[in-house]
Amino acid sequence: MWVGVACAALFVHLNYLGITAASPWDPQAVKQPLSQFPGLHEPQKAVISPEKCGVDDVDRVPCGEPGIAAAQCAAINCCFDGQQCYYGKTVTVQCTIDGQFVLVVARDTTLPRLSLDSISLLGGSDAPCSAVDSNADFAIYQFPVTACGTRAMELGDYVVYENKMFSSYEVAVGPLGVITRDSHYELYFQCRYADTAVAALAVQLASNSPPMPVAASGPLMVELRLGSGQCVSKGCVQAQAAYTSYYTDADYPVTKVLREPVYVEVRMLGRTDPNIALILGHCWATSSPHPFSTPQWDLLVDGCPYQYDRYLTTPIPVDGSSGLQFPPHYKRFVLKMFTFVDPDSKAPWREKVFIHCSTSVCQLTAADSCEPRCTRQRRDVAAAGRESSHKLAVVSSGEIIFLKKP
Repeated sequence: MWVGVACAALFVHLNYLGITAASPWDPQAVKQPLSQFPGLHEPQKAVISPEKCGVDDVDRVPCGEPGIAAAQCAAINCCFDGQQCYYGKTVTVQCTIDGQFVLVVARDTTLPRLSLDSISLLGGSDAPCSAVDSNADFAIYQFPVTACGTRAMELGDYVVYENKMFSSYEVAVGPLGVITRDSHYELYFQCRYADTAVAALAVQLASNSPPMPVAASGPLMVELRLGSGQCVSKGCVQAQAAYTSYYTDADYPVTKVLREPVYVEVRMLGRTDPNIALILGHCWATSSPHPFSTPQWDLLVDGCPYQYDRYLTTPIPVDGSSGLQFPPHYKRFVLKMFTFVDPDSKAPWREKVFIHCSTSVCQLTAADSCEPRCTRQRRDVAAAGRESSHKLAVVSSGEIIFLKKP
C-alpha cells in the first residue's frame, strides 16, 4: 500500500543552506520512461503534525528565506513557531526553480531513530548523492533532478522527475533465522515542472493492515504472559513496574516498535509446594504460533541469554521483594523487539513474532538453587540433566506485531 505523506507546490531559494543556483535549466531536456515506481500521484498540501515540530532550538535547521511568513512556511512543508521557520522531525522534499531536489531527513523520522549515514538514493551514496550538510539530528541532500538515478517522464503539462531514498540496516544471522532491530525506511519522491509551476510529492512505503489476532494458549499448569505495567511515579523501575499488570487475551495482538522492551513472564499454576522451582531451558521466537516452525530466533539457551544476539535477552530476578507467595514458581526476562528478515534478500520479512519456552520443574535443595550458571563458558551439566529428566511443557505467547512508526 502506498500512502502520500508530504507534498506541496512551491518556489524556493535555498542559498542559506550553502546551496548555489545552477545555470538556467530546461525541464524538457531529459525525458525517459519511468519504471518500477508506484503509480503517479497528484500533488496535494501536506500537514505537519505538532509532534513533528518538537525540535530543540539547538538542533533546528532553518527552512525558507529569512523573514518568511507562517503561510509560506507551511506551504513548503516546514514548521513555524511564530518567529522561525524550520524543518520538522520527518523527511521534507522540496524542488527549486533551477532544477534541484532538496531532501532534508530527520533521525526521528522512524523509531528506532534512523542512522543518517545509512541513507542512499537510487544513484548510490557518493557525491553528488551524498549529504551536503548535517548535524546530529538532520542530513541535507541537494542534487540536480537529472542526477542520482532519477527517472523522468512527461505527464500532461508536467515533466516529472522521481527518485527513491532508502536506509540500510543491520541483520543478525542465527542457525534457524535472520532478524533485525533497525528501522528500514523507503520514500519515493518527485519534482514536477511546468512553465508556470513547480510541485513536490513524496510517497512513503507503508505496511499492510495488521493481521487478525491469533489464539495461542499454553499447556495447562504453565502460563507465558507479557507484562504491560508502566512507571507512573518518579524513581520507578520499569523492569519491576512492567509486571504489575499483564496483557489479556483481548489485547492480542500486542504491538511493539523495534527495540522496544518486551517483558515476559512464565509461571506455574496450581502448585503450592515451596520446595520446587520453575526453570526455563530454551526460549525462542518464531513468526507463526507453532513453536517448532521456522524461522526461529533464540532468546535463552539453557536458561541463559543467547550469546550471539547483539541485544542480549536479560533475565529479571524474582525474589521475596516481588510480593509473590512462591517466587521460585516464576521466571521473568526482557527482550528487545525485532522482526524476521528474508535469509536471501535480507529484506524485512515477517512482522509477527511469537515467543515460546520449554519449561521444567526442579527440586530445591541446599546444594542446588535451580538457577542457571550463565557465567560458565561450558554448558551447565546439572541444568541439562534436570531438563531432560523432568521436562514439563512448551508454553507460548500470543501474537506480537512489529509496529512501524508513522
